[in-house]
Amino acid sequence: MPLTEYLPSFELIGSLSGPHLLITGGVHGDEFEPMAAMRQLARELRPEKLRGRVTLVPVVNEPAFRLGNRCAEDDLDLARTCPGRADGSVTERIAFELSQLIRSVDLYIDLHTGGTRLMVLPLTGYVLHPDQAVLEQQRRMARAFGLPLIWGTDPNLPGRSLSIARQANIPAIYAEYLGGGRFDPEGVAAYVSGCRCVMAEFGMLEREGVGHGKRGGHGEEPIIVEDDRTGAGHMQVNHPAPCEGFFEPAVSLGQKVNAGDSLGTICDPLGKQIADIRSRYTGIVIVLHTFPRVEIGVSVAVVLEVAEY
Repeated sequence: MPLTEYLPSFELIGSLSGPHLLITGGVHGDEFEPMAAMRQLARELRPEKLRGRVTLVPVVNEPAFRLGNRCAEDDLDLARTCPGRADGSVTERIAFELSQLIRSVDLYIDLHTGGTRLMVLPLTGYVLHPDQAVLEQQRRMARAFGLPLIWGTDPNLPGRSLSIARQANIPAIYAEYLGGGRFDPEGVAAYVSGCRCVMAEFGMLEREGVGHGKRGGHGEEPIIVEDDRTGAGHMQVNHPAPCEGFFEPAVSLGQKVNAGDSLGTICDPLGKQIADIRSRYTGIVIVLHTFPRVEIGVSVAVVLEVAEY
């Protein structure tokens, strides 16, 4: 049964007491693997084997999904609109109800992808919460999820689902897994496994058969980067396009680059005017704009500064 007007959901209540975990997908309407992962979780989880309660919202932003777009018809980014308004536009109303739901739970996982225009290196992230106890729980969640990169960032970025969780002292992580307008069964499997691993980490499921929480259960240690600088984690401001045109990447996702290396070029339709985008940092390419048409100011790549990779 739906919990709210705008958030159709699955509600799974275990036979024994335990935490209340919220998992959301489709905050952006063009991010598909999280939606399928939660439908699969709803089919697989058994109340008799569950401790606590799991709320699954596969498609938070249904108006955007119906359009096949990142945003709904009011063109507001839901991930920048929380806590929203009960009497606002459609995105503001969804943000309001999502924020209320987040405040009611004990743990929160928000699943994303790069949508139709971006590819994101599989990662889990969290804000560097000022409460050490909350921060340690978030670190446990991120590590248990089992993706190859863990990224802790500026806790003060506004408007996000994790902003609401931070204000309410609720341990929360987000995850990213590729994108590019595709539907990747491996991404679905990684998300199902990651969510189950977090549940096992917090005693909601038995650990047997769930996984190991290291790069999807493969036993490799993740790369962990924590960066508390202002704006860290704000992907949309990293390497903005200086002009509109056709973007042709010169790098691949996950590639190590040095400061000054070319990330790609933007040209006009005839290829006569060309802008070369150079990396500002030495590190890993963790986001890449894969849709060739870009607008001025759109981020074409995100380079995460790391010492070793």
